[in-house]
Amino acid sequence: MSAVTEAPARSPRQVVGAYVALTKPRVIELLLITTIPAMLLAQRGLPPLWLIACTLAGGTLAAGSANALNCYVDADIDSVMKRTGARPLARNTIPPRNALVFGVVLGVVSFGFLWLTTNLMSAAFAVATILFYIFVYTLVLKRRTSQNIIWGGMAGCMPVIIGWSAVTGAVAWPALVMFGVIFFWTPPHTWALAMKFKEDYARAGVPMLPVVATAQQVTRQIVIYSWVTVVCTLLLAPVTSWVYVAVAAVSGVWFVVFAHRLHGVVRRGGSTNTMGFFHLSNLYLMLVFCGLAVDAVIGLPVLGLPF
Repeated sequence: MSAVTEAPARSPRQVVGAYVALTKPRVIELLLITTIPAMLLAQRGLPPLWLIACTLAGGTLAAGSANALNCYVDADIDSVMKRTGARPLARNTIPPRNALVFGVVLGVVSFGFLWLTTNLMSAAFAVATILFYIFVYTLVLKRRTSQNIIWGGMAGCMPVIIGWSAVTGAVAWPALVMFGVIFFWTPPHTWALAMKFKEDYARAGVPMLPVVATAQQVTRQIVIYSWVTVVCTLLLAPVTSWVYVAVAAVSGVWFVVFAHRLHGVVRRGGSTNTMGFFHLSNLYLMLVFCGLAVDAVIGLPVLGLPF
């Protein structure tokens, strides 16, 4: 009679680490990069530190909820992709039912926490973001259309709306412009990554643009969206000073130059460094929003330029 092989026992630290991994902490970094500058610009200075801390904590819980639920829904995809094969559900380190309950609980806690510490509007935006990410992007768009990341990326734009509304209790046009910056930045950023892992996405049956289009078509779209992103950053000039405008303009030129360079290499049939552009796009977004934060804290007179 053969012995039954049991799964090795996991230490409390390993279990906690697996649940933390469900929340995709690296993805949540975008929350920090964009939420704080949005709050600083809304205040045109430094809001109360407790408000910043509570908004970030509630937003982190909401993002963790969305990511955990995404892992639950996409467990079948993650298990066949090399890039995501180490995720907890792909490796069966956490029962799927536990991941589902964990994600739902995080979402409920994020709503209650934000309502108590900020306002109902910010809490409602956080829940709407979770629902959109799961039911619109993950369940509908991701597996059905190459436009998935364009519209699905709207969920990643919401931290600026949540941050602005936490300070003001409303949503004004500068918050919508910041939303637009992230909205147009997301496709070129994600497509660069998808070009690197094209075979992964194809194997999983996810029709990312690089899977269904040529490299030249993809990089042409990267160039277009990069230009629109840079133009969108400059629309914040009326509510900022020359400090932000200078940062946005210089970093924007740098960003589009590399986008054109990537497209040029592809047109010539050369070897492309798409991950280089992927990491560069992260740095570009960080520079823009850091410039926004510094500008708001310094408090120089705004340019007030007409559109």
